[in-house]
Amino acid sequence: MHPDPFTAPLPPLTLGFTGNRIDRDDRIRRDPEALWAMTMNPAARWLVLDQLNPVVRSGTESPELLWVRRSEAPRADAVFLGIDAEGAPRFAVAGTASDLDDGEPMDARALASRLDGATAGLVAQARSLVDWHARHGFCAACGAATRPDKGGYARVCQGCAAEHFPRTDPVAIMLAIDLERDLCLLGRQPRFPKGFLSALAGFVEAGETFEEAVARELYEEAGIRTGRVRYVASQPWPFPSNLMMGAFAEATSFEIRIDEEELEEVAWMSRDDVRSALAGTGPFAVPPPLAIAHTLLKAWIDL
Repeated sequence: MHPDPFTAPLPPLTLGFTGNRIDRDDRIRRDPEALWAMTMNPAARWLVLDQLNPVVRSGTESPELLWVRRSEAPRADAVFLGIDAEGAPRFAVAGTASDLDDGEPMDARALASRLDGATAGLVAQARSLVDWHARHGFCAACGAATRPDKGGYARVCQGCAAEHFPRTDPVAIMLAIDLERDLCLLGRQPRFPKGFLSALAGFVEAGETFEEAVARELYEEAGIRTGRVRYVASQPWPFPSNLMMGAFAEATSFEIRIDEEELEEVAWMSRDDVRSALAGTGPFAVPPPLAIAHTLLKAWIDL
């Protein structure tokens, strides 16, 4: 008999895009002179994102972010990421890899899966912010152009002076568990290949708690009613800028009713099948370790 996943201590968890240790220093963001001094610091470095793909150093066996000097950085509005452990200011900016002597773009997902957590977390920060600026050149209140402010952590409308701030969209991702049969619920969206299954997920909507979003999404997408909900962990997901909040949900009904607009396949899966899938030898594939769905599945089988 396995421990109750809603009360037992959780096993150690590993999460992608987490561990960013940079000092974001809000005081510097709010001080234009201090920000200018950061850009003039000889130790300052810029990370270039080519169509949101971080630029890495060419020709290395293991991927390494290419941090360029101010003289090499694109002449574009940059985001102040913060100050690293050695005291060096770090920035991110949109640009083109071909303009650099020793760099090539790399898909952020593929890159993050090969980086340590702290560096992957920095990639998440940079990608989300650069993407937000690219999408918010005009004011949602009056339609006038906006300009960057506070080191890239805000935009100010040049018409009505409204301030706009980077948003992070909360997403509930949950593993529904049938305690009596020791099964978990997995599903597949139509855009994913056949044979690939994951935990169900959905955006937290206005006026609801995280726990309410878990219950609503499971019922809407699969017709499953739930009881207890246990928060497990969260991770940033910079595609474009989500906060994935993972949970276990206790199933109190078990007959599946699929929302065919959202999902193409939903099924109850055994602990042994999930364990095999995580090992790459199972009857279906699951998300890689970078994704919190993988973390939820591993936490469940390790209890």
